[in-house]
Amino acid sequence: MDDLIVVVDYNSNWPIQYEQEKQRLLNAIAIYLEDIQHVGSTSVPGLAAKPIIDIAATLRHFPPHANLISTLEELGYMYQGELGIPGRYFFRRGIPRTHHLHLVQPNSEVWQKQLLFRDFLRAHPEAAQRYDTLKRELAVKYDRDRQAYVNAKAPLIAELLAAANEWKL
Repeated sequence: MDDLIVVVDYNSNWPIQYEQEKQRLLNAIAIYLEDIQHVGSTSVPGLAAKPIIDIAATLRHFPPHANLISTLEELGYMYQGELGIPGRYFFRRGIPRTHHLHLVQPNSEVWQKQLLFRDFLRAHPEAAQRYDTLKRELAVKYDRDRQAYVNAKAPLIAELLAAANEWKL
């Protein structure tokens, strides 16, 4: 089942997979992009994750143009709209999923939170370990309920983002 939630140990190939996909995207859509970053749990060394490479990119012109969407579809990405997060246009690739692409406005709250959360977890191994432990527990408890998994992570993510905001100051 495509939506089965499986959290695995960190894989040192994830950054390589990101770089390969980044290059593939840049070759096809660089004219639309301002910045592109590896985000999500696969971007944090040592952190367990669903083996899905999360990529966030800011667009020169927002929202995404129809030509951009069709080019991404030609690359195998399925367009999902905002999917519950206003100001973020979401694409997924692979069955089972291998990549997520989040298109956002430069300096948007979504963009800033993604980068801040990643950077905080990279700099604070104890926070990353708390997140790791929770994700592993929730993946077992909610292995077939993606929304329940996401909802159950939300309180810790909010706590860690609050700490990240203090850290950033």
